[in-house]
Amino acid sequence: MTIRYDRPVSRSAYLARALGLFSAGMVALVVLAHRFGPLTTPDFVALAVLAAVPAVLAVPLAVIGLARLWYVGARGGKAAAAALFYAALPLSLVGWGAYRFLDRPPVYDVSSDLVDAPQWLTIPAGKQQWMQRPPITPMSREAQYLAYPELTGRRYEGALDRVYEAVRKVAEESGFTIVSQRGQEFAMPEFQPTAPAGPAEEADPNAEPQGVPVPLPRPEPQPDAIPATPEPIGTVRLQGSVRTMMLGLPFDMVIRLREEAETTLVDMRVASRFGPHDLGIGAEIADHYLHALDAELLGIAGD
Repeated sequence: MTIRYDRPVSRSAYLARALGLFSAGMVALVVLAHRFGPLTTPDFVALAVLAAVPAVLAVPLAVIGLARLWYVGARGGKAAAAALFYAALPLSLVGWGAYRFLDRPPVYDVSSDLVDAPQWLTIPAGKQQWMQRPPITPMSREAQYLAYPELTGRRYEGALDRVYEAVRKVAEESGFTIVSQRGQEFAMPEFQPTAPAGPAEEADPNAEPQGVPVPLPRPEPQPDAIPATPEPIGTVRLQGSVRTMMLGLPFDMVIRLREEAETTLVDMRVASRFGPHDLGIGAEIADHYLHALDAELLGIAGD
């Protein structure tokens, strides 16, 4: 007589695999929609946390499946292992964000000059939705100093025009998109070559007059725009934006150059466009850029 042994089946293992696969697929779609699509950062954060809920449920179910495999030889070991693999992606993303949120200071705007931070040419606009944030205060600047004391401005023993060229070059290499600038005329060489004047043309008495003024409607007021005041002599400001490589989190920055005697001071301000916390990414962006600028201007950096 042949005895046939029927192995039990661990339903929790297969349920865990389904939940883990759903969670991993959802978080992948959310990341892609935020990085390359129209999904805003507040919606991205909410959906990423929501996508991690099935992964949280999948982990204990997978553990139960592995336990049943060990004790009674139940089917579902591979499904339980796959569930843990799928759940690792959403849980790692949420865990990384939670660790950064608790480990870094609650600031969203960092500057290399804490006393006189570079001012925005145009205030960055972003609908915060549920991620409302408080105004910048001296306490937030102090929290930045305690967390990132190495984030300081740079002084270069070089002319403003040379440092300006290096600032633009490093910004392009860093993936920054410069959206506006002011005071760049101070960084131009003192002598600009001009095109030779051609022979004067005789005026046509029958030609219609050119340059007739045409009345235009008054422009609408821009509440987020800062009035265009002349820059102090020897001061240049460049404003740009950048998105992180993996998650596409948007950040805005402004770089300020000031010429003093025979040196040029460079300061940088970086702010996350959404939320009350930048997870420490703003300081990393500024620190990486300033170190790259040091390497580009190697040999003319001062104390």
